[in-house]
Amino acid sequence: MYLTAITTCVNFINMKITGADILIKELMRQGVDTVFGYPGGYVIDIYDELYKNADNIRHILPASEQGAAFAANAYARITDKPSVVLATGGPGATNLVTGIAAAYLDSVAVIFITGNVSVPMLGQDSFQDIDIVGCTLPIVKHSYIVKDICHLQWIIAEAFQIANTGRKGPVHIDIPKNVQQGTYDYDPNLKLSEPAKRHSDLSALDKAVSLIEKSKRPYIYSGGGVTATNTGDLIIKLSEMTGAPIGMSLMGIGSVPASYYNNLGMSGMFGTEAAVTAMREADLIIALGVRFSDRATGSAGKFAENTSVIHIDIDPAEIGKNIQPDVCLCGDLRDILPALLEKLSDMQLSIDEKKQTRISESPRSDNLTPQNIISAVNGHYDENTVVTTDVGQHQMWVAQNYRFEKPKTLLSSGGLGAMGYGLGAGVGASLAHGGKRTVLFTGDGSFLMNLSELKTAVTHKLPITIILFNNGTLGMVRQMQTLSFDKHYSSTTLENNTDYPALAKAFGAAGCTVNNITELKDALEKAPLDRPYLIECKIDIDEIVETS
Repeated sequence: MYLTAITTCVNFINMKITGADILIKELMRQGVDTVFGYPGGYVIDIYDELYKNADNIRHILPASEQGAAFAANAYARITDKPSVVLATGGPGATNLVTGIAAAYLDSVAVIFITGNVSVPMLGQDSFQDIDIVGCTLPIVKHSYIVKDICHLQWIIAEAFQIANTGRKGPVHIDIPKNVQQGTYDYDPNLKLSEPAKRHSDLSALDKAVSLIEKSKRPYIYSGGGVTATNTGDLIIKLSEMTGAPIGMSLMGIGSVPASYYNNLGMSGMFGTEAAVTAMREADLIIALGVRFSDRATGSAGKFAENTSVIHIDIDPAEIGKNIQPDVCLCGDLRDILPALLEKLSDMQLSIDEKKQTRISESPRSDNLTPQNIISAVNGHYDENTVVTTDVGQHQMWVAQNYRFEKPKTLLSSGGLGAMGYGLGAGVGASLAHGGKRTVLFTGDGSFLMNLSELKTAVTHKLPITIILFNNGTLGMVRQMQTLSFDKHYSSTTLENNTDYPALAKAFGAAGCTVNNITELKDALEKAPLDRPYLIECKIDIDEIVETS
């Protein structure tokens, strides 16, 4: 791709500098202020340049490369610009794979930079020689291995362009050691040609308007694309004009305030009854920036059998991939929605008021049920507080019960469903907000995956409130075993006696165990401002997530 912009390796009149220096200078030129990374032998030259430029780029050292990937994921979502992860070759690079996949499936712009053996040693089974480009190729927007230093600056610049253009996503750059150590000119005024602008396809706009005007029971299905483009206000306007209720995918939560009367909450397998019923009874689904994943549709063959579908998405690969729409509009929601709203005449359809049932805003009792815990935490923090989750039952309980009023205040691994995401994401989110309070909801199974990132949070004095649901089991898998496998609890009971508050204190954080909602509220009041605070909430092993 970059070769189209380079016919020859042009020598500039600037002073020659090392590849490692070129990398750091180009990162700064791209506006990078923070790098998440873990040093090693194949990136030691880059780390020497980071040392020299510590006043310009902050380096965050996690407990593992995966922690760095999850932190960068959250940092990119909050700042709305590409973030950067740096890792050495071999195991350092392979430790990133889960984090790369998480960014890919949730459309997050992260630049992953890895070191490698020198070019002549590639493929020779040298120490820590691994084909990381081959490993990651299916889970990135684009992948590079820089075999000639004359291409390095162009590749870095283009990587940022690709990651942040169209549907966002991760880009990987592998830089062999001899390229880092070689010398070449750096062009501080380098300009890439602008990518060909993909104009939004409005050719089917009249068909979409016709379907909407004929519809008696329209339903708006809002996804991660709405969150990414900050078009929630346009979705509300569409809802007001058509009378259509709004349901959201997991990634779309927060795109429209929970307090908006026509917001029915999350749709799909674990969605609210109101949202699922409204989608099921709709005669038209207006799908905006969603993938129609299996959790949203169930059996794709039976989904929307008697319902018309308008699908609007920036990625043409998503149109018709899982559900064949009656009308498709491919492009940026920021282009298509204003055009659609302009064509629609004002109309008001009757709304079934019983579907507007919302979640209780306060705990219903003093018992430590998941719903009561979430309501208590929700009531304690303001609407700007960022919430991260790990993956499992607690993730769905939060999606069902927490009332998110602002976009990008829920950060979760939606597409990949990576257990262990939450704490690293909490670190990245807090750093992106200048060290402000973030909240992590996690389960004992997920927390054990990457608890070592407590070290990172303590080091940087980040006030992360960790709400640990301890039910002594891998809850979501146990739930499936309960409902579908005759209660054959194979390898899901954790049988550990971990003292989680003591563990937190060993890392330099604070922690406590609460036994009821009154104690939980008291603990929330005592959360320190200069370190993480783990609050263990023991819940019943047989609590289940309600499905619709």
